[in-house]
Amino acid sequence: MRRARTALLAAVTATATAALCAAPAHAGNGHGLGNRADNCTGTSPIVCHFDVPPGTYQVTVGLGGPTAGSTATAAEARRTVLAETPSAAGETVRRGFTVDVRTPEGEPTGPVGSEGLDLTFAGAAPQLASIRVTPAPRATPKILLAGDSTVCDQATDPYTGWGQQLPQYLKQGISVANHADSGESTASFLAGAEFFPRLQARIGRGDLVLIQFAHNDKQTDAAAYRANLTALVQGVRDKGGRPVLVTPIVRRWFNADATLNNGTALLVNGLGVDHPAEIRNLSTSLGVPLIDLTALTKARVESLGVEASKALYLTNEKKDNTHTSVRGATEYAALVLGELRAQRLIPSKLIR
Repeated sequence: MRRARTALLAAVTATATAALCAAPAHAGNGHGLGNRADNCTGTSPIVCHFDVPPGTYQVTVGLGGPTAGSTATAAEARRTVLAETPSAAGETVRRGFTVDVRTPEGEPTGPVGSEGLDLTFAGAAPQLASIRVTPAPRATPKILLAGDSTVCDQATDPYTGWGQQLPQYLKQGISVANHADSGESTASFLAGAEFFPRLQARIGRGDLVLIQFAHNDKQTDAAAYRANLTALVQGVRDKGGRPVLVTPIVRRWFNADATLNNGTALLVNGLGVDHPAEIRNLSTSLGVPLIDLTALTKARVESLGVEASKALYLTNEKKDNTHTSVRGATEYAALVLGELRAQRLIPSKLIR
């Protein structure tokens, strides 16, 4: 049954006028599968649903219409796959991206979401001229993410993980499979069947696996922390993947001198374990690429200062100086992308 449904996707295409957007959104039955009138509804936002099984899908869209538009595109659990894209009156801007479809849609312990592929076209003036969905080739590379709530696909606004914003920086031909989950430590991520074992089963040869844990390792001693990270690295390598260690984003916790030079901000736990330092040392000893996101986010927060840096976190909304806003997650995802580019961990042709 799954093979039959997948075969139908090979010809999923859709074009329609704005009037067709008002038709009810449903999957179609094979004869009409992919017709925009069958799959999309609404005007602001425009919401499209494709009844497809879990897997990796390539999406090509035409953004534009008779009037000027400005369209931001999200997939599944609030993942930004295209930044807001302007289009002039009468212009159609073509863009492509690759989406990881799984159940649950976002966090492994989060809401299941709807089956199939969901796409939302919002922004200041959303315009959708066409849409095409096809199964990605079997060998399509992935970036898999293992981490905590600062990385994950957060289910509800305003919370946003940097992994949720990473897809917008990538072209069609590579997907982001975000298996990060709120509240997880190195130990719990290794132990839970829905976490590392599930991620490990999806690793293809050469896939990148970005690993960021610290925020919930509050009572993990140094030896256990190193052992857990080592097990994650080895587990990725066992499957032919390429592990990348990522130091944690800083907490927005200023000293009187407007610096973040304190253990709370820099993720030193209650046992005195300096998480970023442990990760840096382990990167060297294991020969694993390192993204020093602690150093990068520290520099960014300090450069903005006490007041302006509030916009990167949920300081004003939730009095939360650990979790990021959409803006903060977007900026931090760009920092991660910059390191992936600088270290040549992904081909430049796949970077938007």
